[in-house]
Amino acid sequence: MSVKSTCAYCGVGCGVVVEPGPDSAGVAGDPDHPANQGRLCSKGTQLGETLNTADRPTDPLVDGEGVDWDTALDHVAHTFKETIARHGPDSVAIYASGQLLTEDYYVANKLMKGAIGSANIDTNSRLCMASAVAAHKRAFGSDTVPCGYADLERAELVVLVGSNLAWCHPVVHQRIRAMRADGGGPVIVVIDPRETATTTGAELHLPIRPGTDGVLFNGLLHWLDEHNLTDTDYIDAHIEGYAESLLAARASGSVEDTAAACGLSPIELVRFYKLFAKSPRTVTVFSQGINQSHVGTDKASAIINVHLATGRIGKPGAGPFSITGQPNAMGGREVGGLANQLAAHMDFSAEHVDRVQRFWGFQRIADRPGLAAVDMFDAIADGRIKAIWIMATNPAVSLPKSDRVNAALAGCEFVVVSDCVRSTDTTRHANVLLPAKGWGEKDGTVTNSERCISRQRRFLNDSHGARADWEMISDVARRMGFEAQFNYESAADIFREHAALSAFENDGGRDFDIGALRELSNADYDALPPTYWPCPDNGPVTTEPHGIFADNRFFTPSGRARMVPVRSFGVARDVCIDYPLLLTSGRLRDQWHTMTRTERATKLNRHRPWPTVTVHPLDARQYGLKADEIVRLTSREGTADLLVHCSTSVQPGGLFVPMHWSDQWASAARIDALFSGTTDPLSQQPELKSEPVALSALDVHMHVLWLRRATTEVSRPNCAFWASTRFDHCAVDLLGFTELSDREGLLATLLNDQAIHLRRERDGRTIMAASVVNDALETLVLISDRPIATQVGWYAALFEEQTLSTETKATLLRGSPGYEKAFEAPGPTLCACHGTSVDSVAAAVASGRAINAEAVGDLTRAGTRCGSCIPEIEHMIEKG
Repeated sequence: MSVKSTCAYCGVGCGVVVEPGPDSAGVAGDPDHPANQGRLCSKGTQLGETLNTADRPTDPLVDGEGVDWDTALDHVAHTFKETIARHGPDSVAIYASGQLLTEDYYVANKLMKGAIGSANIDTNSRLCMASAVAAHKRAFGSDTVPCGYADLERAELVVLVGSNLAWCHPVVHQRIRAMRADGGGPVIVVIDPRETATTTGAELHLPIRPGTDGVLFNGLLHWLDEHNLTDTDYIDAHIEGYAESLLAARASGSVEDTAAACGLSPIELVRFYKLFAKSPRTVTVFSQGINQSHVGTDKASAIINVHLATGRIGKPGAGPFSITGQPNAMGGREVGGLANQLAAHMDFSAEHVDRVQRFWGFQRIADRPGLAAVDMFDAIADGRIKAIWIMATNPAVSLPKSDRVNAALAGCEFVVVSDCVRSTDTTRHANVLLPAKGWGEKDGTVTNSERCISRQRRFLNDSHGARADWEMISDVARRMGFEAQFNYESAADIFREHAALSAFENDGGRDFDIGALRELSNADYDALPPTYWPCPDNGPVTTEPHGIFADNRFFTPSGRARMVPVRSFGVARDVCIDYPLLLTSGRLRDQWHTMTRTERATKLNRHRPWPTVTVHPLDARQYGLKADEIVRLTSREGTADLLVHCSTSVQPGGLFVPMHWSDQWASAARIDALFSGTTDPLSQQPELKSEPVALSALDVHMHVLWLRRATTEVSRPNCAFWASTRFDHCAVDLLGFTELSDREGLLATLLNDQAIHLRRERDGRTIMAASVVNDALETLVLISDRPIATQVGWYAALFEEQTLSTETKATLLRGSPGYEKAFEAPGPTLCACHGTSVDSVAAAVASGRAINAEAVGDLTRAGTRCGSCIPEIEHMIEKG
């Protein structure tokens, strides 16, 4: 029987229809869900393949030993109580996650801020959208996202700034593309230092200098005022702070000055300004490129300012639209999951503290903000925090200064981790590991980027001994003496309380109000359709997105929106002689966070199997680098070893590295170890988009590809560099040796002393050796003095053959594949769904028959399922 649920990945919040099976599940887009209308991206289509139970904890572990649940929870509760008794409430902390369901989040926040009485609870959402939250509160008096996805379809102009929408929120990008399919739809402008999949098909790409987004939008405000293109009637009626904001914007100088500061030509800058001016229906989408900055709040405010000055908010097809990165980052904000929030969009004013305390029924609760993420782990390092509970996230990889974070966790007196994965960089520090239910096992709600509350529903019967996070938290709270406040029997109980708190003494002065849902029966909760907030007691419960500021009433004391003078720009640290290149980080199309889930879906590993650094060809030439060579990046904070990817998608002097790799999958590719973590003073969100680094080649004398059918853990030989991945039928390691070793001895080790059935040597530079068991390829090793990483796709495909044909054996010995069928070629995978390679699409384009993405799909199947690879296909067609 099919089950309707919500995707476990980004903040788009796609609805899915799941057909549970014995070993996995079929997952398709839900055509009735308003967020995706049946669409899914490559990650969503592969959700069913991530449900395998490998590497998950089944019993609680205390100091590495398996124990029963009562023993583990008693130990957690006792240790927390003892720590608080000796050192006070601020000596403990919780670090939560946008992967939690709202019900989990609510109970965690209530435990920390209510029962314990400290606000030392923060979340990995601090790394995602805290600057947008701060900017919203400054402008609107509340953390209110004023737009929905339908606004993008109604818009005349969509501005994408600091957002690689095509890779990070593919379904939203597909919705925009669908509107443009017949030649209509919005004009698209992309503002990004990099050329990305999102810039393909855009009418205008502005490759700004890193850190100058705020300068550009300040310049736009100045230009609009100079040309009398602001909405003076709207400003007079609904805005405060315009004069002060304009004065600050005028500091950007002339258009020529602004263009020079942004690294643009005045012509292209004015072209954008004119497009904005003539498009009353404009939506500006911003994401991590804005938020992950030491001045992220000011950047977001600069964007909001131009929308307020032109009255482009609260109307169909118009508004500033912060789009979140996690499935429940919005839900975490609703319940107060950040250290500077209380609950239900309330803060630490005396009035709000009193209200929440009375509602929760505690003698006292936290009455001031706690430590945000970066400061929290600094406090662990210096001993102020003695005990921490980390839920559903991997801060040992994702936080800046991650080497210091690991050292802090290693030295912490008591670390509790609840997770559905046993082996992560964070769980290795756990004194107590609690098995948590994962997607498909747990039950609750999430809220997406457009304020839509959706149900995640359980469809797996066996949770392998795991428990929901809210159950664990409640059990610990009761053991700490708070039985009455945590007497929940179901997720529905928690949701009803959460809804009731949102409506408690809410006379319309708070934006978040879902009071209409506070008396849902269990059956109604189970059947809850996608529902948009606000939905107060006296208002309709709507399954359609609606404009929250349509009445031009904001949540400030005056009821007016506030424009904010913006004067802070640039990067936290600029390049210098010792660190002459500027590094930025971001996401890949087919991977998610630290790959604990997506790596299980082997098709998703084929698109970008190795940790790479993208280098402009001019810089590669200057440093004497070639594709796939192994290099070391060094910052003031740490190092990372990566493979070179040469591309003009980055500017000269700029580097790009994906943020996904951890110590589980590479020897030294935790890219956040390089970032200093300078934080925005208002949002406490750390800078993760710019860090000065040095680049040098590793002196690798021997490159090794090691493919094997068995995916069990193996003993890896000592080497200077390694990276590991899994394909459909084999596990693969890429090894780099800085010292020449005994090739024959290394072959014997990697082949596990199996007989060599196929061997090839070429020019004394490359050896290929393989063992065959029952006519099937068992292990294959390539050793070369040249980089060989790009050959992995073709060799991995050989493991799909149950019986090696004579032709395949001959091909292996020949060392080059033969391709009788048109458009079948090796190389990196472009289409994850069908395994179509970049070279196959290139061959189709070169044939002259592939004039558009649809024709490429007819020839190669690429892009014919989820569509996530279509922007890359179109980019290849544009380049010819």
